[in-house]
Amino acid sequence: MLLPIPELLSKEQLAHFRARLDAADWADGRATAGHQSARAKDNAQLPEDSPVARELGALVLEALSRNSTFFSAALPKRIYPPLFNRYAGGQSFGYHVDNAIRYDRSGGRAEAVRTDLSATLFLSEPQDYDGGELVIEDTFGTQQVKLAAGDLVLYPGTSLHKVLPVTRGARLASFFWIQSMLREDAQRRLMFELDVSIRRLTQSVPEHPALVQLTGVYHNLLRRWAEP
Repeated sequence: MLLPIPELLSKEQLAHFRARLDAADWADGRATAGHQSARAKDNAQLPEDSPVARELGALVLEALSRNSTFFSAALPKRIYPPLFNRYAGGQSFGYHVDNAIRYDRSGGRAEAVRTDLSATLFLSEPQDYDGGELVIEDTFGTQQVKLAAGDLVLYPGTSLHKVLPVTRGARLASFFWIQSMLREDAQRRLMFELDVSIRRLTQSVPEHPALVQLTGVYHNLLRRWAEP
């Protein structure tokens, strides 16, 4: 499932992010890539232990915690601390698949995070740079994603994907991974569609007798499939 989530960050938050990122010390992005990915990766990245990355990452996590669409689609168990990258001057990232396991060391010890879902949060407006589309190969074919600043896209971590060269301006983004309570993308898709249907029915016919049954089906499926 490939899902855009609009307006995760407000305009005021985006202004703060841009000011902090414009003054940050960027490093070679290949430092955090796997052996194969490093060959395809050409960008700048904030070091994971950067105070700016930790500050802004905490704000991203706070915004995610308030977003019901994100929770419904991802059913998150663990979220890898958000990272930040920058593409400019023709930089790009060729086709690759994200590592299946990432190790979160932010708490002082390494905690494994299975990358069921990948996420990109766009921090630059699309008119401010040329190129930089996120190209994702999924079951519905090739998708090109270039969203407004503050918008997030979720997609399966198993997807083959790349970032096209940025030929004008700069593309700033946050990226991170989610370990879901549901390992399978097909299960997450069904649960998301069921939850959306329940919410729509609740809004349009709040006293409909099927709501109790549908809500029960949702939770019984979650009880059967989830790895809490």
